Amino acid sequence: MLLRLPTSVSEARQCLSEGAIPVGGATLQWAVWQRDGFPQQAMSLREVPEANVLGAGELGAAVLLHRVDERVPEVLHQAASRVGTGAVRRTATVGGNIVGSTLRCLLPAALVLDARATALDTAGTFETDLTELTAKRPLLLSLRWRTPLASTYRKLPETGEPPLVIAAAVTPEADDRPLLRVAVRDGYDVLTGTVPYDTAGDRVLDTLSGTSLGTLPRAAREAVRDQVTAVLARTPA
Repeated sequence: MLLRLPTSVSEARQCLSEGAIPVGGATLQWAVWQRDGFPQQAMSLREVPEANVLGAGELGAAVLLHRVDERVPEVLHQAASRVGTGAVRRTATVGGNIVGSTLRCLLPAALVLDARATALDTAGTFETDLTELTAKRPLLLSLRWRTPLASTYRKLPETGEPPLVIAAAVTPEADDRPLLRVAVRDGYDVLTGTVPYDTAGDRVLDTLSGTSLGTLPRAAREAVRDQVTAVLARTPA
């Protein structure tokens, strides 16, 4: 197998057009290839600057999970820090986790930040939302978001495999009325709920129960209640 290492977006696009298979850290893909056979050529974005951004409002797809730190919102930092083992986090990438993994541990965190994705296909770069990204699975270059007012993340290993994951954030909106966004990974499904922010926690929780999150099992709903209470308490008045 030939591993190609483009150094620009245009080179990465050329690799795609020539049939190269995108890989992140290949923590999951390697086992699949060993079972099903290796492709003739693969491609890594680790030398592409646009895929290595790491800052307050952006995160590149080629960034290794162990490098995701306090420069990003707490919900995303905590999500990355709880993926697998230290050895996995030193190899796995943001893009591989969100697009290439069935677990998608970072997806709930990215959803509550209302992140937008910059992606690449053989026609060029384009912007898309996370729903389209995970459905069509183009090559992710980076994520961008607006800084949340507050955010929280929790993984509950005691709930089984895969563990229940809860992410929550209060995000600013154009009309100056913030929104509370909650995303829950229950099994392999990710459910979301978005409601107007309110300082009255009980009112927020009642409204949230009318979203898809209201279909969660009771124990999961109680865990969501705890995380929503926590993020509301952290939101500046």
